[in-house]
Amino acid sequence: MTRILIADDHAIVRFGLRGILETQPNWEVVAEAADGSEAVAKAIETAPDVAIVDYSLPLLSGIEVTKRIRKRLPGTEVLVFTMHDSERLIQEFLQAGARGNLLKSDAGRDVVEAVQALTTHRPYFTSKISEALLQIFAALSDPEGSSLTARERQVVQLIAEGHSHMEIGKLLNITPRTVETHRAGIMRKLNISSSAALVRYAVRNKLVEP
Repeated sequence: MTRILIADDHAIVRFGLRGILETQPNWEVVAEAADGSEAVAKAIETAPDVAIVDYSLPLLSGIEVTKRIRKRLPGTEVLVFTMHDSERLIQEFLQAGARGNLLKSDAGRDVVEAVQALTTHRPYFTSKISEALLQIFAALSDPEGSSLTARERQVVQLIAEGHSHMEIGKLLNITPRTVETHRAGIMRKLNISSSAALVRYAVRNKLVEP
């Protein structure tokens, strides 16, 4: 039996989610909560397998609820339920211990899949959050944190190899003016002001041989 808690301050949302979830065999909504304090108390009381927690709960935020549930009930997975997703939100709910997120606009379509993932302790993220996580990982993998695009990396490599803007334009099938635009954008991202510094960046990040 999969035991589920729903925490949302709108009764109609809780009703709708319960209706969807309890159509699944061996799934039971064991508790509902209308605010953050009640969500924590009912989670401790019922020890659900999955807690669906609205990000914008009264009294205690969804992030604080997530922290408290994960601290008291490490076996309970938390699915954060949001109106919007953003990089800031990603950082908040991951740090709180949630392993999934779901946009309210997608709930009717995706909530069953999301809960199924969490019941087997697999993460579940919206496509937008997955993309943002990949971008964050790419930035962390880059010592400069520059998040250069593939084309910008090509331009850096060719500049570091000593090619002129005209030569780079021919190699990449773009105009020399576009090359200069890329170069200016790259230097802003990297917070550098000289070609020598750009070459050093390329060497450090193995875009060219030293």
